[in-house]
Amino acid sequence: MRQLALSLALALAPAAALAATMDLPLDHSAFITLPAPAHNIVIGNPAIADASVVDQRHIIVTGKGAGVTNLVVTDAGGRPIFDREIIVGGVTGGRVALIAGGQGVTTYNCAPVCEQIGGVAGAPAAAAPVGPSGAAVEAPHPSGSVAASLL
Repeated sequence: MRQLALSLALALAPAAALAATMDLPLDHSAFITLPAPAHNIVIGNPAIADASVVDQRHIIVTGKGAGVTNLVVTDAGGRPIFDREIIVGGVTGGRVALIAGGQGVTTYNCAPVCEQIGGVAGAPAAAAPVGPSGAAVEAPHPSGSVAASLL
C-alpha cells in the first residue's frame, strides 16, 4: 500500500509542477523549450496571446493584448506536457503617454529616442527629448508642449 501511495505521488508531481504562470509584456515574445514533442497546442484566448511552432520541441509565445489566458501543450497521447497561465501586461517602461485635456492621448515609445506610436488622429509624429530615467518628458503636441511621465 505504501508503495502504491508513493507511486501515485510521483506520478502526480510532474502535473503539479507544470501548472504555473508566465508573465509576458505586451508585444513581446518568449521562446519555450518543451520537455517532449508537442502534438496539440491550445491558447485559451488568441486575442491575448499567440503561439508559433518552431519545431516539435520549441514554440514561441507572443503577447498580443493585455489580459490573462492559458497555454496547454499535449503530447501524442493527449497528456499535458506544458500548462501555463499567461499574463500579458503593459511594457514596464520606455513608453510615455501625453494626456492633453480634450485633445486625447498621444503615446510615444522612448527607447532610446521618443517617437510617436499612437495618439491624436491627424497629428504629425514628432520626436521628443528623452528625460532622465523615470523623470518627466516634455514633447511637442498639437495643443502645445505637454509634460508627461513615463508609464
